[in-house]
Amino acid sequence: MTEQHILEDIDPIETKEWIDALESVLREEGSDRAQYILNRLTNEAAIAGTSMPSSITTPYRNTIAPENQKPLPGDVFMERRIRSIIRWNALAMVMKANRVDSTLGGHITSFSSAATLYDIGFNHFFRGTSEKQEADMVFFQGHISPGIYARSYIEGRLTDEQLDNFRREVDGKGISSYPHPWLMPDYWQFPTVSMGLGPLQAIYQAHVMKYQHSRGLIDQGDRKVWAFLGDGECDEPESLGAIALAGRENLDNLIFVINCNLQRLDGPVRGNSKIVQELEGVFRGAGWNVIKCLWGRHWDPLFEKDHKGLLVKRMNEVCDGELQNYKANGGAYTREHFFGKYPELLEMVKDMTDDEIMNLNRGGHDPYKVYAAYAEATSHKGQPTVILAQTVKGYGMFKAAEAQNTAHQTKKLDEESLAQFRDKFGIPISDEELKDLPYYRPAEDSPEMQYLRARRKELHGDFPVRRRDCEALEVPSLEAFKAQIAGTNGREISTTMAFVRALNVMVKDKKIGKRVVPIVADEARTFGMEGMFRQLGIYSSEGQRYTPHDHTQVMYYKESADGQILQEGINEPGAFSAWLALATSYSNSNLPMIPVYIYYSMFGFQRVGDLAWAAGDSQARGFLIGATAGRTTLNGEGLQHEDGHSHILAGTIPNCVSYDPTYSYEVAVIVQDGLRRMYQEKESVFYYLTVMNENYTHEDMPEGVEEGIIKGMYKLKSHQKKTNKKQVQLLGSGVILREVEAAAEILFNDFGINSDIWSVTSFNELRREGLDASRWNMLHPLEKPRLSHVETCLDGKGPVIASTDHIKLFADQIRPFVKGTYNVLGTDGFGRSDTRAQLRHFFEVNRYWVVVSALSALAKDGEIDASVVSEAIAKFGLDPEKPNPVTC
Repeated sequence: MTEQHILEDIDPIETKEWIDALESVLREEGSDRAQYILNRLTNEAAIAGTSMPSSITTPYRNTIAPENQKPLPGDVFMERRIRSIIRWNALAMVMKANRVDSTLGGHITSFSSAATLYDIGFNHFFRGTSEKQEADMVFFQGHISPGIYARSYIEGRLTDEQLDNFRREVDGKGISSYPHPWLMPDYWQFPTVSMGLGPLQAIYQAHVMKYQHSRGLIDQGDRKVWAFLGDGECDEPESLGAIALAGRENLDNLIFVINCNLQRLDGPVRGNSKIVQELEGVFRGAGWNVIKCLWGRHWDPLFEKDHKGLLVKRMNEVCDGELQNYKANGGAYTREHFFGKYPELLEMVKDMTDDEIMNLNRGGHDPYKVYAAYAEATSHKGQPTVILAQTVKGYGMFKAAEAQNTAHQTKKLDEESLAQFRDKFGIPISDEELKDLPYYRPAEDSPEMQYLRARRKELHGDFPVRRRDCEALEVPSLEAFKAQIAGTNGREISTTMAFVRALNVMVKDKKIGKRVVPIVADEARTFGMEGMFRQLGIYSSEGQRYTPHDHTQVMYYKESADGQILQEGINEPGAFSAWLALATSYSNSNLPMIPVYIYYSMFGFQRVGDLAWAAGDSQARGFLIGATAGRTTLNGEGLQHEDGHSHILAGTIPNCVSYDPTYSYEVAVIVQDGLRRMYQEKESVFYYLTVMNENYTHEDMPEGVEEGIIKGMYKLKSHQKKTNKKQVQLLGSGVILREVEAAAEILFNDFGINSDIWSVTSFNELRREGLDASRWNMLHPLEKPRLSHVETCLDGKGPVIASTDHIKLFADQIRPFVKGTYNVLGTDGFGRSDTRAQLRHFFEVNRYWVVVSALSALAKDGEIDASVVSEAIAKFGLDPEKPNPVTC
């Protein structure tokens, strides 16, 4: 009991009796029994109406008592030697890069604080692939990448040239600034430097692994998912946004290691309070096992002397800003300002020198404490674990960076600090050599190399390693989708329903059906997927512990431990992260999966764009379905729900293949081709399809249009009469293609104008193909020029008019490949609620606006008189003074 508690206690004798009783239970019956009694007391107090403490934190000391630590195996001195060499090479690599060009940047202080945290993992915990199971998954902090490269260099996996070209990748000789699987496809598993995404993805990786195991798809054994993050990173909403899921689902295959160096980029994380305590309360409240690793073993004798609890009391009351001051200002300062507050504490350290006080280490730098924390975390059952490891940013860099507010921006050390660093870590480099920053690798037959290789051999090989290849799947042919290729015989359906029908074909396929994973946030009924509830079941780690009220109905709500559908709640980032875990399962679990995430298109790339970019970097494979797409199609929902730009955002991701189909057969052709490319040919692309909720009839697929559908454009039909002398080309996509078809009839019947109608399934793919042709032509000036697909199709036959349910930029992308006049109609501006007819008039994309635009283009080209355009405007009741929807 602390002195402060004694002062506040109105009956210390009674309090001591309670404490003595608790100590007796711990001594005689163990911690489990004590925990049970404490829980009972808490429950009884709550029932009696007693106010409960708002905080669920523990004192500011290590969770694991010294006598309960699992001993560190191996040679701790050899490991320190290897760790010191890694520290040096990481520092040298960044400093060398910045001598070449100071704009390259790089980070040295983040790894310096975390080196022991990673080193213990590499030497004792991070397992490679064995005959029994796949490798563990580790989400490395992005800023510590130099340290991981430095270890791989010592192991002989990276060369001097690669380290010399750190952050210089264009010529293929260098290595990435941060973890990037796209750029280093045999090395990094996950992109993490966009802060917050690593922790979020790690949770859903662990979640998906349990899902796969529960469904009997793969035996995940005791594989672990490790996520390393910083305490400052925890301010990102994504970092902690899904920790309740991990606690709720008892994801004991998940371990977070939070490097609590108490600093973010510009200064302290919680200078006026304590970030460790804050994080402990948050994680405990979410159901996690929390392990504090705050103080190194040099503190243990002081804690042992602390009979009154004053040392813990002092640690509890000191804010993080002061903790940083102690490391920044040295032992004398710490003696005066930390221990000096209480005479008893000052007495406790009277025999210690200032240097000895300065060397009182923090838990994250103590291999014994870190190993004990990791051993406890990996053996803990029934909960995810978070390790809060206290460190010093810029550790070992002295006044140049250690515990400094400027530490994160430090890219180099001055000569004095560099020499001090070398001496502290015992690097055998002379003063003369020091200025050249040479890398150091022990001889192959040295004790260091033998030890290093022995540790990794025991843990099944190199790490990190990314699996590039996997088995090819036998996917269904287009014939399997014959019901979707055929028309609807007058029945009206939406393309959303057309896709759901194609999805049913996929899940029923004997070869790939079990690998298909429908994913929804919480809108399955909106998308007409409720029939899958009973057919496939909704995954729940607990199964279904209740009888659903609609159990007597055919399509009742069915949860199951082996359910196939992932329903992630109203949580688009979480649903996308589950999709991403499955979309990279071919690499991370050697198990190709076919995830299909269906969501409101407005809440896709706009809301989770950073994750979508990570999917591209991760070489994800799967389907994203932006349902209820278009700015005029989801007519009653208004501005916040109506999407007119998701395809523009999708087009920014190089390996995202996107389509905006109109008819059921287009959906079927695109889906089948996606299956072929991703799972049969094993291309690292992912597909984005927009589908709509507007019902209309669908015709049979015209003969021979498959190639055009995939390329992005094909001729749907023509209105031709030999006596008509005027011709236009009409382009449309999605639901607005039907307005274009209607406009063609008006032009033909009322104005005697012929037209070709083109269904453009992907303006994005047309632009990419066109740019590729243009580039080839520029670089091959003596060769016959290549024609883009757009040029091949249109061939300059009259002006071209395009109309879509997306902003004008969507269709305007192909302008460089259109000969002559090109008019684009689109839905620029904010959406709003009204009827579809009213919205299409408001945004000027309906049949009448298409007709007027076509006539205007003909007038511009001198094919008709401008008066015809004026007469058409009057005929259709269009207001020339109508406000521009862009500015409304």
